[in-house]
Amino acid sequence: MNDMNGYDIEDLHLGMRATFSKTITEADIVLFAGVSGDNNALHINEEFAATTRFGGRIAHGFLTASVISAAVANRLPGPGTIYLSQQLNFLAPVRPGQTVHASVIVHSIDLARRRVTLDTTCRVGDLVVIEGQAVVMTTSSAKRRPAAAELCS
Repeated sequence: MNDMNGYDIEDLHLGMRATFSKTITEADIVLFAGVSGDNNALHINEEFAATTRFGGRIAHGFLTASVISAAVANRLPGPGTIYLSQQLNFLAPVRPGQTVHASVIVHSIDLARRRVTLDTTCRVGDLVVIEGQAVVMTTSSAKRRPAAAELCS
């Protein structure tokens, strides 16, 4: 792997893992609300959020989950990877100022279709806040480019 190319599918093995960490800031939450259009008061209004079961503001679930995308794009399989699907279970909230550690672990490999299934987890400290599974298409040392129809099959 280098800065321009991630791991080719031929270089992956079951159990291979990587982590990417990010502290969720106030700016991240405000910018995500603006970009996504999700202006739920639970995320942006402390006075309202204090009246909820969470007792204060929490980060958007998909902002937290985006740390998984960073782990996939930057670590494993890395640059050149195409996201095909992501299943998520949101288990606990993330608050502004907390650091999210996203881990991806190679669960299965389909060499013929260049698809990799990854177990995905986000933690804050020892607490699992998101768990799920992703399917991605990665590069190949054969350097064969997929036809557009292959991306959807």
